[in-house]
Amino acid sequence: MHIYPDDVFVDARAVVRDLRPDEPVILNRPHAAARAARFFIEKFPGKSLYAVKANPSPDLLQVLWDAGITHYDVASIAEVRLARGLLPAAVLCFMHPIKTPSAIREAYFKHGVKTFSLDSAEELHKIVEACRNPETGEPARDLRLAVRLRVSSEYSELSLASKFGCDLTEAPALLQEARQHCDWLGICFHVGSQAMSPFAFVQAIDRTRAAIAEASVVIDMIDVGGGFPSAYPGLEPPPMEDYFAIIARHFEALPIAYNAELWCEPGRALCAEYSSMIVKVEKRRGEELYINDGAYGALYDAAHVDWRFPVAALEDDLRDPVMDFAFYGPTCDDADYMQGPFALPGDIQAGDYIEIGMLGAYGAAMKTGFNGFGNAEQVVVTDEPMMSLYRGDRVRPEIDNVVNLR
Repeated sequence: MHIYPDDVFVDARAVVRDLRPDEPVILNRPHAAARAARFFIEKFPGKSLYAVKANPSPDLLQVLWDAGITHYDVASIAEVRLARGLLPAAVLCFMHPIKTPSAIREAYFKHGVKTFSLDSAEELHKIVEACRNPETGEPARDLRLAVRLRVSSEYSELSLASKFGCDLTEAPALLQEARQHCDWLGICFHVGSQAMSPFAFVQAIDRTRAAIAEASVVIDMIDVGGGFPSAYPGLEPPPMEDYFAIIARHFEALPIAYNAELWCEPGRALCAEYSSMIVKVEKRRGEELYINDGAYGALYDAAHVDWRFPVAALEDDLRDPVMDFAFYGPTCDDADYMQGPFALPGDIQAGDYIEIGMLGAYGAAMKTGFNGFGNAEQVVVTDEPMMSLYRGDRVRPEIDNVVNLR
């Protein structure tokens, strides 16, 4: 992947005019990511951690740091190394509930990571043993542990309710045991990706309340995780302020320490608007367009979970009304298919260019080199993302605001 940070363009059309690229071009919008970061810092009633897995671009991490994001949710030792190497003063939190002992040791002793999540007694013991002083055998005195609770994903587009998290019946005993090994104890959860209603967090916080009441331990932090949505065609969520308001209201009613902290871990919400991509149409077959990126590239979600991204044709001579198209990617695999629908002018043809928006979250991070495809230049553009939750305009009218209706 080639990055040309000195190349700054007004918009996608300017890129096409100047480069006429034969391979995909990723368009980065640092101003959009910085705006999203400032929004969370100013309006979320607690601390915001960036979930690095959503987009580990070094340039993006620097943008977020410069905008004021100081804490980072890292999910692997590779992400720990990346974030620490780029941001020496950042607070790194190892929030994957299953880690190898060597990863824990390196994170703790070499990179200064103190915060670890867990969802089982086995993981708790692993963390405690890995962080012992290797010379004296003394246990670590500065661990900050977060027990991950399994919660519902019913309000979210992509479920995260199966793989991680302890059951509500298991949580009290695990909280009690974890409390014995740390001076700072939290509870974390994840309501699933792209939560389309703020009430996703109400249910999760209610389960958290039940776990705390049964455990009868002091809780120093509640981490409501990710799940904060971005705008996509057909997925236009309520204003983000509504999520923040309902989280704050229910957090304040929890039986926790008077100085307990509230955390969140936005990934998609901080980086979705950061990137879009220019693709070239290589062939048209009826209502199917063969393009030069796809299921094994930045359009992984469009292929595998039928995610609809906004699209725009970049040619000036297309006059026909829009119609719905499906995409085929460049590889030899039949699975390299994205059914969309993607609305584009009916006279689009081979050789034309398309901008696909809102790919900053997971898109650029998922690109592979399968079948010899995967190269993409990166340039900076200064226009607005194709959709946004941070410009100050509400995507949904207030009458459709579920927070005010209940």
